[in-house]
Amino acid sequence: MVRQGVRGVITLIVALCSMPVLSQTANFASLNLSPGFSPSQGQVSGHTGGAYSLSSIANSDRNNDPCIGFGDPTPDHLMVLEANFPSLTIGVNTGGKDTTLLIQFPNNQLLCGDDTGSNKDASITAQNWPAGTYQIWVGAFEGGQRWDYTLTAVE
Repeated sequence: MVRQGVRGVITLIVALCSMPVLSQTANFASLNLSPGFSPSQGQVSGHTGGAYSLSSIANSDRNNDPCIGFGDPTPDHLMVLEANFPSLTIGVNTGGKDTTLLIQFPNNQLLCGDDTGSNKDASITAQNWPAGTYQIWVGAFEGGQRWDYTLTAVE
């Protein structure tokens, strides 16, 4: 009886200690950026896919823009900013497929993006990006669409 209790406590401790690590995983490569980063440091690739509605994370972002599209429950990318950035643009390039973006800031605020002008690929341009780890979801407007993409960060 005591052995089972000890095993249970050890299992619980291991599970609780691993939770922050589990929440900091992504499906594809991460971006680690410092001011003045090179273009190649600001690019990663992946593919859309999944039936998870990104509006399940939030219906709208801090600007009341809708969070739409379908992807995976796990973020596609992590972006670690080593310092504050006054301005960044995060964009998706699939060659014109209908993509969406959802970016969760370190303070849990969200930015969501859809079409960029007449282009169906999503992008987000914003000011005041504090240092920290960001979670990025790249979605497709319709569920189950699988498109290869390049995600690009530009100062």
